[in-house]
Amino acid sequence: MTQSSTSALHTSTLTSLPLLARGKVRDNYAVGTDRILMVASDRLSAFDVIMGEPIPGKGELLTKMALFWFDKLGHICPNHLTGDDPESVVSPAEAAQIRGRSMLVQRLQPIPVEAVVRGYLAGSGWKEYQASQSVCGVPLPAGLTNAAKLPEPIYTPAAKAAAGEHDENISFERTVEMIGPELAAKIRDLSIAIYKAAAEIALTKGMIIADTKFEFGLAPDGTLVLMDEVLTPDSSRYWPVEGYAEALAKGENPPSYDKQFVRDWLEQAQVNGKPWDKTPPSPRLPHAVIEKTAAKYREALERLTG
Repeated sequence: MTQSSTSALHTSTLTSLPLLARGKVRDNYAVGTDRILMVASDRLSAFDVIMGEPIPGKGELLTKMALFWFDKLGHICPNHLTGDDPESVVSPAEAAQIRGRSMLVQRLQPIPVEAVVRGYLAGSGWKEYQASQSVCGVPLPAGLTNAAKLPEPIYTPAAKAAAGEHDENISFERTVEMIGPELAAKIRDLSIAIYKAAAEIALTKGMIIADTKFEFGLAPDGTLVLMDEVLTPDSSRYWPVEGYAEALAKGENPPSYDKQFVRDWLEQAQVNGKPWDKTPPSPRLPHAVIEKTAAKYREALERLTG
C-alpha cells in the first residue's frame, strides 16, 4: 500500500536513490556517501507494531514540528540538517512523494543509546514508580502521583533495539560501558538541557512536554550531533495545560497530543474475540480513530507554531 485516495503515504517508493532502511515511520535513502534523505511517512506505530492504516498528513506535520525544534534548539547542540533542498536529490517524478515530509541530513555514525528525559511521572514510569519508588533505577521522592511533575527532569536511557524489538531501559552506568564515560555524560547533560529549553518554550504555548527521547550521532570530525527527529508527538508525550490540574488531582492520565488515543483504543481492541496481544498484525483502526489522531497531530503543531 503506498499512496491512498486521501493522499496519505504509508510507504515511499523512490527508485532514484538506494533505500538504506525503513523504520517505524521513516524511510531513509542514501544520497552519496555523506547524506541521507529522511522521508516521514504517514505510518503509525503503537506498542512497537506498525498499524496497517496511515494517518493522513502525519509525516508532513512531524517534519514541520521537527524543523521548528531544530531551529529553536540549534544554539544548544548542532543538528544533522544540511540546509539542502530534499527535492534536489530525487527525480522530478518523485518530488511530489517527498514534498513537505522529508529532510536532507548529514550521514552520521549513530550512537546506540536512546536519550530519554522525563520531567513528569507518566506511562511505564508511573507503573515502575508504584512498584519501586524509582524510574529506571533513578530513586524518586515518596508520595508522587500519576502525572506529577518531578522535582528535576531525570535521564533514563534505553538501548536501541533491532527492528521489531522493544527498546530496553538501561542504567546510566550501562551507557558508560557501551560508549565511554565522557560521551555518556555529554549525551545525558545535553539531553536534559535540550528538554528543559524545549519544555519552557512549549509551556509558553500552553503545552507540557512530559517526556521525550533524543537520538545522537557522531560526525566524521567527532562532533556530537542531534539527529533523527526531535520533540514530535511520536517521540514525546505532550499534554495541553488546560485539563492537566484536574487530571493530576484525580490521578488520571492528562489528555494528550501523542498516540495515547490510539494506544487506549488498542488496549480494548479484540482480535478473534480476544484482547489483541500487541503482536503483528494489528487490528484495523476505525476511521474515527484515524481522524481523531490526525486532528491531534494537527492541533499540536498549530499550538506550537501558532
